[in-house]
Amino acid sequence: MTCARVRRETLVSTLPTNGKVEPFEWQAVRAESAGVVGSVGVVDGRPVTKGALLAQITDPSLQAQIDAAAAKVNEMQADLASLEAAVKPAELTDIENGLARANLDLQQAQREHATLQRLADKHAATPADVRAAADRIQQLQTQIAGLERRRHTVTPPADIDAARARLQDAQVALKLAQQQAALSEVRAPMAGVIYGLAVRPGTYVKPGDLVANIGIMDRLRVRVYIDEPELGRVALGQPVTITWQALPGKQWQGAVERKPIAIESFGSRQVGEVVCSIENPERQLIPGTNVDALIRTAVVDGALVIPKEALRHDAAGDFVFVLKSDAIERRPVKTGNSSVTRIQVTDGLAENDAVTLPSDTSLKPGDRVTPVFGGAS
Repeated sequence: MTCARVRRETLVSTLPTNGKVEPFEWQAVRAESAGVVGSVGVVDGRPVTKGALLAQITDPSLQAQIDAAAAKVNEMQADLASLEAAVKPAELTDIENGLARANLDLQQAQREHATLQRLADKHAATPADVRAAADRIQQLQTQIAGLERRRHTVTPPADIDAARARLQDAQVALKLAQQQAALSEVRAPMAGVIYGLAVRPGTYVKPGDLVANIGIMDRLRVRVYIDEPELGRVALGQPVTITWQALPGKQWQGAVERKPIAIESFGSRQVGEVVCSIENPERQLIPGTNVDALIRTAVVDGALVIPKEALRHDAAGDFVFVLKSDAIERRPVKTGNSSVTRIQVTDGLAENDAVTLPSDTSLKPGDRVTPVFGGAS
């Protein structure tokens, strides 16, 4: 019967699982206008700077709108210039000066009329003087009204205001058409590395269609799912080692960044999502890959350990078969931390005890066996 000794050693407790890689920071870049992709200025895996042109979307109707709007602006500018040129500057100046003088004279005449009226009430001025002052006021008012009519004839403000409003509307329409055309240039919203490029020249896109993803690749996140009973072993900052089957022998190091905030169903399992941050200086690990993760949950010096396969379990709990002399004895045990191949025993065993390993032979307490200590001990 193959057996193993209970030994004391430094146990590095690990929690193996798997996960999926995503960039530490990333953005999906989407088309904002419909059209045919005329050119693509990037390739997957290449870095880009913020604002770099990723793709040009062509829409012939947009250029037609811009041309029509520009022609309308030119037409409205010509109309306004024609109306403004019809104004006679010298004549307008004379009218404005005449209005200013007439208004000053009117104010003076109104004051003189008021003074004469007070004097007449005191019999210090004649009614004829008062009437003459009133006539002067009326003459000036008639003069001002005539000048106002001449000014409106020389400068039709309503026509010019309307022309200016039409020009402003045409300029707004041109600006909107130009802004719409600018949306056909798909530019990088951040610096990073292109991945998941979804378009090529000739592709037709609609607003919202994915053009590409941009991410920071020298640092990544790995989302791993841990079974609910094991979540108590996970803590922030614990070291994590990532391996990828596509690059055997290569490892990436990181740490636990975020613990789960909820338990969710994953097939038949109840799991929590643990997020790990991973350094990727050579950018060999790429987003979307499925990887293996090993979380180092504890390091126990001088732990009593046995091979994992020596531990058995039934309705009564965990136990091992211990060799006493040449007979088998069932021994209940309590366990602690574990590595991939070893598990800590915190109660039930002593150093150098011999435990049996699984075999094709069914064992029961009291069976007599011949121990063979192999490499697993």
